[in-house]
Amino acid sequence: MNDTVRVKLLDPRAKLPAYGTPDAAGADLHALTDGPVVIAPGETVMLHTGLAFAIPKGYVGLVCARSSLGAKRGLAPANKVGVIDADYRGEVRVALHNHGSVPQVVEDGDRVAQLLIVPYLTAQFTQAEELEATQRGSGGFGSTGTK
Repeated sequence: MNDTVRVKLLDPRAKLPAYGTPDAAGADLHALTDGPVVIAPGETVMLHTGLAFAIPKGYVGLVCARSSLGAKRGLAPANKVGVIDADYRGEVRVALHNHGSVPQVVEDGDRVAQLLIVPYLTAQFTQAEELEATQRGSGGFGSTGTK
């Protein structure tokens, strides 16, 4: 893949994603609102970005939390990680959830999530009667963290 992802601005006020630093993996997505949006504790609000993407085939756009927004204000995507498939051409919206105990205000243009463009593999799944043994075996949640 070359490093170009085509983006359609669905609203003239929309902002292209932007990287905060030269080595940042995620590009910031900005809220597109008609005024302040209050997100009550425990509430999820769908925020517009005004953007549609042409993610290249073999890649996926992952909409992830911004660490500072989650750590300082308790705001993070409700679905944890949003998936933008290569064949989706609609508006990308962010379902922002308030995990905190006080209302939070999102203003037009606020950075509300970050977008990562990541390659993926389309696997061919086949049924197997047995699976090869491993050291871990069927140990599940927390099984590798024990002494």
